[in-house]
Amino acid sequence: MKKKNNKLRSQDWFGSNDKMGFVHRSWLRNQGYPDDYFRGKPVIGICNTWSELTPCNGHLRDIAEVVKRGILEAGGVPFEFPVMSLGETIMRPTTMLFRNLASMDVEESIRANPLDGIVLLTGCDKTTPSLIMGAASVGLPTLVVPGGPMLNGKFRGTELGSGSFNWKIKEKIETNEFSDADLQEAEICAARSAGHCNTMGTASTMATMAEMLGLTLPGASEIPAVDSRKKLMAQLSGRRIVDMVKENLSMDKVLTRTAFENAIVTNAAIGGSTNFIIHLQAIAGRMEVPLELADFDKLGSQVPLLVNLMPSGKYLMEDYFYAGGLGVVVNELGDLLQDNLTINGQSIKQNYPQATCYDSDVIRTREQPLHPAAGIAVLSGNLCENGAVIKPSAATEALMKHRGKAVVFESMEDYHARIDDPDLEIDKDSVMVLKGVGPKGYPGMPEVGNLDLPKKLILEGVTDMVRISDGRMSGTAYGTVILHVSPESSIGGNLALVCNGDEISLDVENRNLALHVTDEELEARRAQWQPPEPLATRGYVKIYLDHVEQAHKGADLDVLVGKSGSNVDRDLH
Repeated sequence: MKKKNNKLRSQDWFGSNDKMGFVHRSWLRNQGYPDDYFRGKPVIGICNTWSELTPCNGHLRDIAEVVKRGILEAGGVPFEFPVMSLGETIMRPTTMLFRNLASMDVEESIRANPLDGIVLLTGCDKTTPSLIMGAASVGLPTLVVPGGPMLNGKFRGTELGSGSFNWKIKEKIETNEFSDADLQEAEICAARSAGHCNTMGTASTMATMAEMLGLTLPGASEIPAVDSRKKLMAQLSGRRIVDMVKENLSMDKVLTRTAFENAIVTNAAIGGSTNFIIHLQAIAGRMEVPLELADFDKLGSQVPLLVNLMPSGKYLMEDYFYAGGLGVVVNELGDLLQDNLTINGQSIKQNYPQATCYDSDVIRTREQPLHPAAGIAVLSGNLCENGAVIKPSAATEALMKHRGKAVVFESMEDYHARIDDPDLEIDKDSVMVLKGVGPKGYPGMPEVGNLDLPKKLILEGVTDMVRISDGRMSGTAYGTVILHVSPESSIGGNLALVCNGDEISLDVENRNLALHVTDEELEARRAQWQPPEPLATRGYVKIYLDHVEQAHKGADLDVLVGKSGSNVDRDLH
């Protein structure tokens, strides 16, 4: 791309020889930086989510050093800075509560500092969307370096998918397949290297999303964290961001409506996480790109599933990388994709001329897909007035059209207290309904929608049931699980009015989720319904509760939607 003569933003801090230029340069000189760091070189911020409390991102300090090397080689000046890191496996009550807070940290850190371009170091589930959201609101030239998945889990001659195996643990314990010693060994084997989950869970989905949005170098999304090519990609990314600044290749030129549409199509083809919906909508909201829940069904639901990875298939991310990765998928999708600009200056379709499939069972063709139409389906009906979603590729075919009686859990506490009660009135045809786990209700919309089944049914051999909630589920999970019901129960959506024994029908083919209760009965129940007490009266959680939007809008804070820009209006020194 042709170079452009644009003034560097950092020179507003470093370029003058007056009092404030002295101030801005002087204190940084205590780090031993030479004079030319402040005299017209592009200043690149490396936004790092490294944390020892975020195991998926525990290697990003090393990756940052490699990115710095690339920046210096290209004539830029690197400054690494920390932002809030979100460890999916550890944080309570849920990292989704803090996604928007982390995005605020990123946005304000970028805008307040003398930065010309940004490298985002991401990995664990929410670190990718939160960093992209924050950077998108500012709009500087920005690229993403994904941290990469773990190597395949190895256990007694079989492969374990970190994440997906977790959802089998209760079943294995209850059926006496696994002893404590077995579980301890599996625990060690499941996560045997640096990196994020090695299934096509949310972390891998988010990395793929970033690449399809055009925010990474080609092939960056699937390289395992410990493969030497991850460091190579990081170094090349450091070089590229310097040129992006010189070209003024800002985020608004990359994150177009076309890029979002391509991401939706590709998410269907890879069997990506349902969490993709809520994060892509939030990013679109920051970019002021119109994107409706219905678009995910319209654009993606009929796309064939090409990638045979857990939880929808049998392989893992390491296998996908060796098989050829995302470039093979892009080329196979062909005319289902449009051309959108990416951060290397080329279009998405130009980025993979040499992509070759090396394992046709891992990456299928459109003529022989794993599933002919596996994209996320968006449901409507009186039980989800503003929509709900289901991932057909992770569901049981026989349950895709189902009618059963509701077994209602008013909260997660209620669920845990009763689910294994032998006297619980529930059978394999029942529909499990969980309330109070939406954006406001929990708060933060946790990944609890794929409820463990009752012990007594597990012992009978039941492996799946229809489950409905206003929460989310892990991208590593599976089952016939209806998620993101909107409006949520805690604000009085019809989900709040469901009672034990009510008939509920699911018809995925016709995109319908219905509560078979008369309007008159629903109105009578609504008149008796009382909203729950506020979950917080101070701090960030209070701000979150006051401003979070519903799931069908991406669950961002209403005050964060849109762009802030990179200008700092006042310098009060």
